[in-house]
Amino acid sequence: MASVALKSFVGLRQQASTEKPHYFFTSQSQTKPPGKLKFQVLASKSSPRLTNRKLRVAVIGGGPAGGAAAETLAKGGIETYLIERKMDNCKPCGGAIPLCMVGEFDLPLDIIDRRVTKMKMISPSNVAVDIGQTLKPHEYIGMVRREVLDAYLRERAKTNGAEVINGLFLKMDVPKDGVSPYVLHYNGFNGKVGGVGEKRTLEVDAVIGADGANSRVAKAIDAGDYDYAIAFQERIKIPDDKMAYYEDLAEMYVGDDVSPDFYGWVFPKCDHVAVGTGTVTHKGDIKKFQLATRKRAKDKILGGKIIRVEAHPIPEHPRPRRLLGRVALVGDAAGYVTKCSGEGIYFAAKSGRMCAEAIVEGSENGKRMVDERDLRKYLEKWDKTYWPTYKVLDVLQKVFYRSNPAREAFVEMCADEYVQKMTFDSYLYKTVAPGNPLQDLKLAVNTIGSLVRANALKKEMDKLSV
Repeated sequence: MASVALKSFVGLRQQASTEKPHYFFTSQSQTKPPGKLKFQVLASKSSPRLTNRKLRVAVIGGGPAGGAAAETLAKGGIETYLIERKMDNCKPCGGAIPLCMVGEFDLPLDIIDRRVTKMKMISPSNVAVDIGQTLKPHEYIGMVRREVLDAYLRERAKTNGAEVINGLFLKMDVPKDGVSPYVLHYNGFNGKVGGVGEKRTLEVDAVIGADGANSRVAKAIDAGDYDYAIAFQERIKIPDDKMAYYEDLAEMYVGDDVSPDFYGWVFPKCDHVAVGTGTVTHKGDIKKFQLATRKRAKDKILGGKIIRVEAHPIPEHPRPRRLLGRVALVGDAAGYVTKCSGEGIYFAAKSGRMCAEAIVEGSENGKRMVDERDLRKYLEKWDKTYWPTYKVLDVLQKVFYRSNPAREAFVEMCADEYVQKMTFDSYLYKTVAPGNPLQDLKLAVNTIGSLVRANALKKEMDKLSV
């Protein structure tokens, strides 16, 4: 992670389309200071109206991004198709969601396994810091299982009119003009055909690629590659008395032993814990790091039985291209996973919804054809809203995940109440929380002090080991 250069974020500041939109100007009188006029730049509707049918859009991938996109499209009057191969998919994911997602996406509380109100951040030398002291009584981090969350969002999309297809997307034929359909090729599974499925095609006007880090939609539009982490996770059924310890508690471990550039975790689920880790720079050693994470948590998961093993790539930065023609990428396919925390569920669902909203608006609820300019509004809104969050977390990772002394300093810093408040406010509500200038200055001084002390300790330890 720490080796990723800032140029990794080139995809977040996409250049404007080379195709020039048509503009006209209007002026409107204002009720504020007399004599001042407000000028608006409005794009004229040049896309043709559709006759005897609605706009057809396919969403490839049925995770949080795909489910949210399909629901929004269907509600907005679009003829919607959602193609997903694994309807019981259990992605190796910590499963943490922010409080704002519960309300914003109207999630029922019964799909949330645990409400985490306490966290332990554990340093390379096993110094544990309790965080979560600033949480208000109603605030918590939700813990979900992906197979439960994803299925719920897909079913809700179906209820609102989307056609959910159990199929494996293979490729698509890209049209040479702005009105001809995209022809999607996929293997359909209906229980009557063998394991390979039945070859089918589907013609649509636009495509949303929500098919994860190994996105075939991204390959079809030559979206470019990105660095990625390997996440490895084991679901472990532990005795009831051990499970009681994790009732509302999650743990994060940092250190070269559990990951040279990420962290290890123990997150509680309904009747088990998810124990995992990840790395970008040392993918071949992922099982060694996983073993170290288990060793660090050994006493607390003693007597546990592994019930599931999962591994999956996680993108480390947005793709160089996230849009081409009438095709847009969202979620992991676009690369929307944050540095430092590795969070992606909320950003996946949010990007899927924002992309779908742009299509609904641009098509006038399915009555017109859309073009790249309509979909580009989603990118512009996304970058404006979340660029600061990505940059802040990128800087934090570069500073604090680069060495064990830096990680010791990071854990020490997490004990500060002001740091906890800023961190949780930003995480729970998905904004970069505004700080207090005096407290920010104090934090900067304390951070430098922590880094100096950690490096001094390392030098003394090195002398003893000579």
